[in-house]
Amino acid sequence: MNQNRNGHQILRRMVKKSSALAFFLLFPALAALAQDDSGPDYTDIVQGFADSSRWLTYSGDYSGKRHSPLTQINTENVASLRPVWTFQTGTTTRGRGFETTPLIDDGVLYVTGSNNYAWAIDAKTGRRFWQYRRNLPDDLTYGASAPVNRGFGMLGNSLFMVTLDAHLLAFDRRNGDILWDVELADYRVGYASTGAPLVIDGMVITGVSGGEYATRGFIDAYDPVTGERLWRFNTIPGPGEPGSETWPDDPEILARGGGGTWMNGSYDPELNLIYWGVGNPNPDYYGDSRPGDNLYSNSLVALDADTGQLQWHYQFTPHDLNDWDSNHMPVLADIQWQGEPRKVVMVGNRNGFFYVLDRVSGEFLLGKPFTATTWAREIGEDGRPIVLNDGSKGCLPDPWGSTNFMPPSFYPELGLFYLTARETCATIVPEEPNLVPGQSSFGGVVFIDPEVGSGALRALDVQTGELRWEFTYPSPTFGGVLSTAAGLVFAGDHEGNFMAFDAVDGENLWHYQTGSRIWGAGAMTHMLDGRQYVLIPSGTTLTAFALPER
Repeated sequence: MNQNRNGHQILRRMVKKSSALAFFLLFPALAALAQDDSGPDYTDIVQGFADSSRWLTYSGDYSGKRHSPLTQINTENVASLRPVWTFQTGTTTRGRGFETTPLIDDGVLYVTGSNNYAWAIDAKTGRRFWQYRRNLPDDLTYGASAPVNRGFGMLGNSLFMVTLDAHLLAFDRRNGDILWDVELADYRVGYASTGAPLVIDGMVITGVSGGEYATRGFIDAYDPVTGERLWRFNTIPGPGEPGSETWPDDPEILARGGGGTWMNGSYDPELNLIYWGVGNPNPDYYGDSRPGDNLYSNSLVALDADTGQLQWHYQFTPHDLNDWDSNHMPVLADIQWQGEPRKVVMVGNRNGFFYVLDRVSGEFLLGKPFTATTWAREIGEDGRPIVLNDGSKGCLPDPWGSTNFMPPSFYPELGLFYLTARETCATIVPEEPNLVPGQSSFGGVVFIDPEVGSGALRALDVQTGELRWEFTYPSPTFGGVLSTAAGLVFAGDHEGNFMAFDAVDGENLWHYQTGSRIWGAGAMTHMLDGRQYVLIPSGTTLTAFALPER
């Protein structure tokens, strides 16, 4: 209790200072926007949350912290939060969710939706300015099973979106016109793309889905003006390349080794490194055909942004047999580690472990389980998991994992990492698949115990990985997380509840029933005309909340 009380006292002092800073920054920024319609440049994106009227990239800034400095909505008044408008998309995703994070600039929200719809919306009223709908082929492969999209990238007056038929598009944000359209890969083989592109200096970075098909994952960089491909990093090495020794000596197996890159990455401008998670090997559950660790599947890779060359990697789940993709949001932070300043990258992984790595070198610093997983309970000194249950003993976390792609949040001043945890029990029976291009090849059958399953919002101490507090959900949940400098954490559950919590102790301060489950999306927040808004996608609806006007 004393620890929580001290934490609240620290936050109150910080909130007063940051409120003044937000007020000071807001009005010059709005004046500048009124005079300049050229859109944000790379410097603006680097500055992240410096302009509180903007949210220019998936996590709000390059670090992936998803931690806003805004303080108008705080622990004292959040109970008065009310919906001010809703936007009905008219499109839904069967079995999934509305997974986007809206971007905002100059009072306009840019939103992607299911089935490759996209919109520009008035941030004050929810009124639509323009709508785009892609004419998709009727023989989609992976894109038909997960017709989702997680958001735009933005640079200047251009928006960038990937598609279910594995293309990358550039839009004119003023009218929704397409500026260029390039193919990432052949969707008929099994490829699609669903993540929000990462825009850095002179490049648009994106990845692909399709690891359940006989595909080979990659991360690409494109010129934002012309759409020309600048480089490609293949997540499964070719014959003779570093990492190929962790696979059978067979070019055909390497060419269909999986390793999708369907979630977003983070970026360190100072180190000029891109951090990106890599998905499962293929086949997902049948490992007899691919003995070895199967690099760079289930890994975090750090790439030189100029060339796409691999600088280091860390593999979370060697020789994965459970479809525990490592497609998570890497969270970058500068922290004190054992008394010394350290540049780190943090990941809450699908395998049930929370990791802290040195983001300069990839050195393993910490690995601690955050669920009751029976797969492993510790990481060895060599950075590899000490596996206790390879699946033969049953009751492992299901293929959706102990967490998934839904974004976490990191509160630097509290040293707490917030993530959605899933407690499940599954048994996987491997079967040799029949490999056919354009057809999935999971290589097994999954049996999930319907009587065992729950979820939780958990706050982890980043120094130790220990649980500081949790709020339990009635079912395994896919809602993402947002924290703010006002001492708040926003999260949602599978039952459709959008909630606000005290960041220090997890007290539930407010909730709103959206009517549909919150799946894959985390909230975002921004200022507009002196008023703070919080937005959450749910089902077919985007809802904006704010405090009552005085």
